[in-house]
Parts: sequence; structure tokens; C-alpha cells
Amino acid sequence: MKPLILLVEDDPNIVKYIKMTLEFNQCEVITAENGKVGLKVLSEQTECPDLIISDILMPELDGYDFYNEISNNPALCHIPFVFLSALDSAEEIRMGKMLGADDYLTKPINEDDLMATVFGKIKRSMHTKLFNKRFNELFALDEIETESITDEYRDLIILIEVQWDDRIGPKLVNQFPKDIKVEFSLDEISEMLFDGLKAMYGQDYVVEAEGILVPVKKFNVMAYAFFDSYPDNAYRGGEKEYMLSVISSRITYFQSLKIKEVLMEISSKYKKQEEWDFKEFWEDFSDILLKPIL
Repeated sequence: MKPLILLVEDDPNIVKYIKMTLEFNQCEVITAENGKVGLKVLSEQTECPDLIISDILMPELDGYDFYNEISNNPALCHIPFVFLSALDSAEEIRMGKMLGADDYLTKPINEDDLMATVFGKIKRSMHTKLFNKRFNELFALDEIETESITDEYRDLIILIEVQWDDRIGPKLVNQFPKDIKVEFSLDEISEMLFDGLKAMYGQDYVVEAEGILVPVKKFNVMAYAFFDSYPDNAYRGGEKEYMLSVISSRITYFQSLKIKEVLMEISSKYKKQEEWDFKEFWEDFSDILLKPIL
């Protein structure tokens, strides 16, 4: 299957060049002349694009506002987003990345830079999309009601620690906040994420560090799960497997990259069996997830 890319750009010459370049490199491209049209195109798509490339200066709805709409839509916020603009000052590039875009390409377009950026983002996007599809097929989950995520669990952020137990399987051993009240089972989410990954990728996959962003449709939440292990002969296979996961009402693709950085820091401490403060790291995730998009 060819990767699907949405290109939002109001200059027809640039659209023609980028579309031709991407299609020559085995990509499928859909286009829109501004952010307003881009949102309409997305609403009519049966499949989410693997990547969005958007100009900034456009009529009706510019790139910044278009990105804001994407980031606040639970059904679209996981899609990698790249700004494309003639605004090439260090301040403009910094602004684009501060807003949360995954990359920033400047005009005139360099074909090598374009394809390196596109394929780098698409590889992970397609892997995540495949995992999510198989995950939800595995647990026979219904399609999510996208409008209900942020309404039902607005500002929800939970950090969980799950360990593999040779007798009972995945076991939730810690969480923060401790006293949070939700209408779903953290134990069940833990088991779904852990068992789903093992069922689809096999035992060996879990012993290599890996993170994945998953919409847990059964409970109308998003989860970023990070799996890793370290040598321990007391466990089957000589490895102690564990999962650290952040559960929230909404997690964008860019936020998931930031979350992974923090989880890798925790995992490093975990492997060295160093103490780490759940509350302190939960606050780091709160900063990532609750920071307003301008």
C-alpha cells in the first residue's frame, strides 16, 4: 500500500512539483489549497493520511491555525505534521517547532531534504497505523466516538508501571495519581497493551525497547506505551519485561515523541534499579500534555 500524504499549499506550481516528486517516489498525494479546504478533505477521507505537509501563509485558514485544528482533533492529532514555508528565519522555524510540528521545510524545496523528511516520518506513521489496526482488531473494539474523548476525560493524565509476572502475566504495580477515579480499568488497559504487543510481534519484540501511540477505543483514551526489559535470571527467558505508559484524553504525535524521551529516562533508571519519583515524572508529562497550543 502506498503511503498517503495530504499536501496543503496555495501555490499551484509548488503543488505540482511536490506532488510529482512524491508520486514518482511511490506516494499517493491528496491536495488542498488552504487549511479550511484541508479540514474538509480530511473529513471526507476514509483513511487518515500518513503525513500532512502544510504551507503557513494561506488564505482563509493559515498553516498555524490549521495545525491547531489538527492537534485538537482526537482522530487526527496522531498524524505527523510538517510545515512548509518561505518563512525561513530561525525565529519562524523555532516557532513552528514550538507549536508542535514534527519538522519544518523551507522554500525553495530541496528534493533530497523533502524525501528524507517524508520517508523518515512515514516509516513510523505506517508502523503505528498497522499496530493500531491490529490492536483494535485483536480486541474487537468498535470505532471510537471522536468527540467524546476530551469531553469525558478532559485533562486526564495517568502514569502507570506494568511488570511481567511469570504466573499471572502483565501486572499493574504502580500508578500516579494514586486516587484518580475513572470509569475504566487500568488493569485491563495494562493487559490489553502488553498482551496485544506480544500477540502481534512475538516474545522477542518486547525485549527490545519500543514505544507506540495507541488509541484505546474501548475506553475513549489514548495511551503511549513504552516496552523494555533488562537481564534477570529470576524470570523466564532471563529477562524482566516491563511497560511504562502514559494514558491521557489526547496525545498528539509530537507529544508522543516528547513523552518517549522522558520514558527513556525513566527506563534508564529502571534498568539500573535506581529510585525514581512517580509524581515528579508525572509532572513532566503534565507539562508536555497540558501546554497550550498557541
